[in-house]
Amino acid sequence: MDIDALRKDTPGTAHRVHLNNAGAGLLSRQTLEAMTAHLELEAAIGGYEAAGRQRDMIDATYADIARLVGGRAAEIALFDNSTHAWNAAFYSLTFKPGDRILTGRAEYGSSVLAYLQVARRTGAEVVVVPDDAYGQLDTAALADLIDERTKLVGVTHIPTSGGLINPAAEIGRITRAAGVPFLLDATQSVGQFPVDVAEIGCDMLTATGRKFLRGPRGTGFLWVRPEALEYLDPFVTEIEAATWDGERGFSWHDGARRFRTWEVSYSNVLGLDAAVRQALDLGLDQIGERALALGGYLRDRLEALPGVTTYDLGRDRCAIVTAKVDALRAADVAAALAQRGINVTTTTPEHTQFDTENRGVHPLVRLSPHYYNTESELDGAVEVFAELAHTAKR
Repeated sequence: MDIDALRKDTPGTAHRVHLNNAGAGLLSRQTLEAMTAHLELEAAIGGYEAAGRQRDMIDATYADIARLVGGRAAEIALFDNSTHAWNAAFYSLTFKPGDRILTGRAEYGSSVLAYLQVARRTGAEVVVVPDDAYGQLDTAALADLIDERTKLVGVTHIPTSGGLINPAAEIGRITRAAGVPFLLDATQSVGQFPVDVAEIGCDMLTATGRKFLRGPRGTGFLWVRPEALEYLDPFVTEIEAATWDGERGFSWHDGARRFRTWEVSYSNVLGLDAAVRQALDLGLDQIGERALALGGYLRDRLEALPGVTTYDLGRDRCAIVTAKVDALRAADVAAALAQRGINVTTTTPEHTQFDTENRGVHPLVRLSPHYYNTESELDGAVEVFAELAHTAKR
């Protein structure tokens, strides 16, 4: 990778040290230009007319996203965020009293709330699979817990609150053998390193555009394995998803189109496609190698500081790093970094409820570099931690 060229192509790097890619990555000029060009076209000729003129490029977005995750264009549905994509998949499943939903301690807060809501409505049971010695989902325990009552295994690939990478492919092997649907939240992994639905073996996958893919906010997508359509009944429908039969019935459109909505922001769609194509052109193997190396570099340097503790779980860890200055609030550390022009955020106990129940360590400072960051930028963040820890100790 030509890091200097990538940084020149990323306007935000001239003004800030952006270590909040797990929140929202910095847009490249190509993505920005794709979005603004379409908005200007809409202003010049009209929204419907602009969409008609750009139809081939809009349609190509589905194929590009499919190539990103190893699927096919007909298996992709676009959404305005990953949570809505995840909801479209989850609420299309049917549960009854005694059914079981198996999930992990790293599950994202919105998903946990959805599980609890469905359990309250239907009498289904939410079962949290314990962690193994590394702090990742224990796949042996998962295999033991799956039985005829299990109707879903829902797992977050990478939690919002740390650097853990859950063993998705091993989970997929277990669920395939058991014939149990597997819904993978890949919000923090797609765009950070290669993600292949065939290798993982999931039945549904959701992701966002705004994080490590470096796409615009207000974008997300759902991938659905064709065989999963046999047991998924979309919980809402509209004219993009189904066809009226001329009487009092309708039929679903083929593939993942049955989950789509007619109205979308086409400037966002084209911005997302530009970001996806950039990731494909750079190569997810190269992106992942650099991103994970930067995360490891930052984590190792923070761990070496007296008075600073890191909290990332897992045997395999990604570019997300969580840490705390032992005597300071996470919010104060984040504010001190912001004063130096360094973007970070803090974890929230309510966003990973099962992890909070288990560890009780949140809030933490969350730092998330990406491939366009430099080691010198990470060194600057470490220096702030060191200064704060030294001052707090006095």
